[in-house]
Amino acid sequence: MNDEQLQTWVEEISLRSFGVPFRHRAKFNGRLRTTGGRYFMKTHHIEINPAQLEAYGTEEVERIIKHELCHYHLHLSGRGYRHRDPEFKALLNQVGGSRYCQSLPGRAKRKPLPYRYKLVCNRCGMEYLRKRRVDPERYRCGKCRGVLQLSSLQ
Repeated sequence: MNDEQLQTWVEEISLRSFGVPFRHRAKFNGRLRTTGGRYFMKTHHIEINPAQLEAYGTEEVERIIKHELCHYHLHLSGRGYRHRDPEFKALLNQVGGSRYCQSLPGRAKRKPLPYRYKLVCNRCGMEYLRKRRVDPERYRCGKCRGVLQLSSLQ
């Protein structure tokens, strides 16, 4: 599928599901990695990740298009277009769009950093695990207000 076919597909979905025409550009963007699509508020254009089409087919991409069209139509009508807005959630459920896109197969998932540092209270012995190094002089124990001492777990 090319950009022109995507454009006509988005226009059809907009008319069928929302009853309002899509009057801007829709195109594929192969540089998208972690998202299925995106809506640009300044230009009102929509970009879709072509890897989602290859991996999951037209049904999943149609749900992604409906998600982006929810942003589009709500933003142009001056209503709540953000993910957290109740109007966005209601319209998304009404048209059958996806809330989140599926992660692409073969993509390595980020592993959380293991805890590398430990702050120990000198007074009560309370331990605080941290992934990043912090300055113990800037903090006190949340339990007894005692002095903290930094130690490394590795």
